[in-house]
Amino acid sequence: MLYVHSLESFGTHDGPGIRFVVFLQGCKLKCLYCHNPDTIETAGGKPYEVEELVEMVLKVKPYFGKKGGVTVSGGEPLLQSKALVPFFKRLKAEGIHTNIDTNGRILNNFSKSLLDDYADLVMLDIKSMTEEGYEAITGQRNMQTALTFAKHREDSGKAMWLRYVLIPGMTNQPELLHALGEHFKDFKTIEKIEIQPYHKLGIHKWEALGWDYELKDARENTPGEIREAVSILENYFKEVKVN
Repeated sequence: MLYVHSLESFGTHDGPGIRFVVFLQGCKLKCLYCHNPDTIETAGGKPYEVEELVEMVLKVKPYFGKKGGVTVSGGEPLLQSKALVPFFKRLKAEGIHTNIDTNGRILNNFSKSLLDDYADLVMLDIKSMTEEGYEAITGQRNMQTALTFAKHREDSGKAMWLRYVLIPGMTNQPELLHALGEHFKDFKTIEKIEIQPYHKLGIHKWEALGWDYELKDARENTPGEIREAVSILENYFKEVKVN
């Protein structure tokens, strides 16, 4: 049984090609800029049997083409790793490309099985390259968990994309971008890094939950700041994409 927040049958920003996106309920982080804060609470979500979801995917499979497939996002999907293993196993049996969008904090036997045996792609969110920055953004300590997760994926030899939210004055400083590049420059499995310019599209969701949105005074990136970030990261990665 998987506990689902929402479903999207025609996603175009969640991995290669056209994707069926499953947003799972629950996350242990509370990132300041989260645009889906209603997925954070671990209680709730609509329960779906694995086969029920597979049938829904098969109905839209003709739209995937050669590149598309299924992406599981959240929330943090790896909180439900145990139930995701049979789901991804069924998808692979149907010849469907599988992708996980994760913050990389969970590396247990179930998530390792999912990563090593059934996930064609992993999109890993890198929150910050300093412990202080990581805690300020996520509310939790130990940024090393995501780096350990990335190393595990690298050792598996299977494809990975990185994602990085660019927040003026918080994550866009050149020294942080160089640190990001230096850490990952020798990884062979990283196909691209996606820069996510900061936006405030999720503020209304925070307000609806009665939560304080602490980044309300943060500004969006200027075109020049985005260009600078791209020019720095292009020194380290095969492809830099701005979402």
